Amino acid sequence: MSTFQAPKGVSEYVPPRSAAFLAARDAFAAAAAGAGYSYLELPVFEDTQLFARGVGESTDVVTKEMYTFLDKGDRSITLRPEITAGALRAVLEHNLHRGALPVKVWAVGPVFRYEQPQSGRYRQFYQVDLEALGAEDPAIDAEMIALAWDYYQGLGLRQVVLKLNTLGDAECRPAYRAALQAFLRGLDLDAETRARVEINPLRVLDDKRPEVKAQLGGAPLITDHLCAACKAHYDKVRELLADLSIPWTDDPRLVRGLDYYTRTLFEFDHPLLGAQSGIGGGGRYDGLSETIGGPALPGIGFGLGLDRIVLAMEAEHVPAVAGASVKVYGVALGDTAAREIFRLVTALRRAGVPADQGFGGRSMKAGMKGADRSGAEWALILGERDLAAGTVQLKELATGAQTEIQLSDVIEVLKGKYA
Repeated sequence: MSTFQAPKGVSEYVPPRSAAFLAARDAFAAAAAGAGYSYLELPVFEDTQLFARGVGESTDVVTKEMYTFLDKGDRSITLRPEITAGALRAVLEHNLHRGALPVKVWAVGPVFRYEQPQSGRYRQFYQVDLEALGAEDPAIDAEMIALAWDYYQGLGLRQVVLKLNTLGDAECRPAYRAALQAFLRGLDLDAETRARVEINPLRVLDDKRPEVKAQLGGAPLITDHLCAACKAHYDKVRELLADLSIPWTDDPRLVRGLDYYTRTLFEFDHPLLGAQSGIGGGGRYDGLSETIGGPALPGIGFGLGLDRIVLAMEAEHVPAVAGASVKVYGVALGDTAAREIFRLVTALRRAGVPADQGFGGRSMKAGMKGADRSGAEWALILGERDLAAGTVQLKELATGAQTEIQLSDVIEVLKGKYA
């Protein structure tokens, strides 16, 4: 065992479990690209003020959970606690919003929050992220939700639950905020929570402590305070989801942990994951661009947690089918044969056939064990006598059937099986 271990609270993936992580990540990449979303590769650290202003200075994320430090130029830098603010910053900085709208982008990578580690909650974790900027159309809200829903279904997850809510907008939320504050001021809350009531009362609705949750049963609902435009927007989103036969539960108390959300809000839960059941979510953030110094630019996005998706796949016993895996495994008997197998394996890879080989001059028995462990469908077996005859043995590992083919035909024969 090494002297060093991974830092506490870091999620990392090694074979064979890493296959599920790759399957989840790559399936999302295919779904995003197939819906017209372009890829963003973003830095994992940004100016601290981007998150303080964008995520919200009263949130637990900003006040308690960020990894913030001074760099060598005495600049305050923060490891990203979420991806949306950085994605929006990149869109604005590179003037993508000056072209055709909406700007549709996606990203993937590690995210960092200083939390108490437990199953499904880490200090470094992984998200896939989808953003659409420049459109207020409720159809783009429904598209976002449908893409996430279909992605989960495509992975083989059948117990995902979709929860929906709306948070209103700048026109109708002030009246709701006042009603909520009046209710919360009458509760038995600690000093920190009472201060939060005055800064951002919606954050109190997101409090997970039992002693706080028990007092929130009679809290006013945003759905009772919506203006006509917000109600129409929310109704349209649900109408479009119904057209797609996507089931959901209206949850008028749903509040996510970031300050920038407006109107449509959604969350995906998985009941087999216990306390950390949220496997993704997002919503509309129509004022975020102005908050970080940009122009008015409506937007909507979501982040899905790859770590919890892997846990959900394991809970539902979903097989992990990652991308291209080894199809052919080369087994060489003797030094001269090993040189030829090396050439053949490289030629197969160049021809688009995934291939691997044994190394280190191993025996026939060890070489075939390596072939079985690789998951390959075929073994190429080459000994000195085969080499002298200009042939190679092609063995189907599932059946044990073995045929002799000409060395000169190997590439075309195997390419034909995977055309």
